[in-house]
Amino acid sequence: MLSLHARGAVGKVVTPVAARLARAGVSPDVITIIGTVGVAGAALAFYPRGHFLVGTLVIVAFVFSDTLDGAIARQTEASSVWGAFLDSTLDRIGDAAVFGSLVLWYAGGGHSRLYAGLALLCLAAGSVTSYIKARAESLGLSANVGFAERAERLIIVLACAGLAGLFHWPWLLQGALWFLAGATVLTVGQRLVEVRRQAAKVGGIRARRRPMRPRTARMTGRVAARPRGRTRLVARPRRRPTVADDRPTDRSDRADSRTADGPGAATG
Repeated sequence: MLSLHARGAVGKVVTPVAARLARAGVSPDVITIIGTVGVAGAALAFYPRGHFLVGTLVIVAFVFSDTLDGAIARQTEASSVWGAFLDSTLDRIGDAAVFGSLVLWYAGGGHSRLYAGLALLCLAAGSVTSYIKARAESLGLSANVGFAERAERLIIVLACAGLAGLFHWPWLLQGALWFLAGATVLTVGQRLVEVRRQAAKVGGIRARRRPMRPRTARMTGRVAARPRGRTRLVARPRRRPTVADDRPTDRSDRADSRTADGPGAATG
């Protein structure tokens, strides 16, 4: 929501810097990697020790590259599928580093399991929010709705962490975690409802049922029932002997019959 309204103002600042870097031959992928390494390193180096002000300033400086790489890609006309994939993947790593460092702070020096759990909930729900959008787009749907998208979550947590470190207001960061936990879970629900609504239009909710095969005795483990009533036994008629049955079939029998019927047999 905030990213849509602030995109024009940020673009006016980013575009001149991106044009200079593009003329210098800087690759947008290099800017993406440097920004993610800077965000993750600053968050894990400062937040777990309670240095929220310094950590926030360093993180904001590297978050600036998140919009800078896209502007360089547009200046050099080097936008690609790989660049979009790399940018989305490294964004998830940066977000996990920010909220994971808060989990480490509250589990250690912050001495609060409750807020460590809230920070972990924000981390998990934020990952699910991004996954719902990516999965919906892979199915030909869209999930560009929600009360707290990535930009909103990052702005709120960084602003509250920096102010909490500046004025020593720990309750401000704690209140931000309560708000983000509820808002991120709400966003997950909103995106699920939106994807279900779109899936209902294309008929993708109910899956097609496979035709059921007739169950046999082997599949069910039961023996087929015999038909009721008595079974009639029909006797086969005997085959009557014929003249051909008395004829000899073997060559030796034929030879004996010729000898017995010959002239020598009559005189003997």
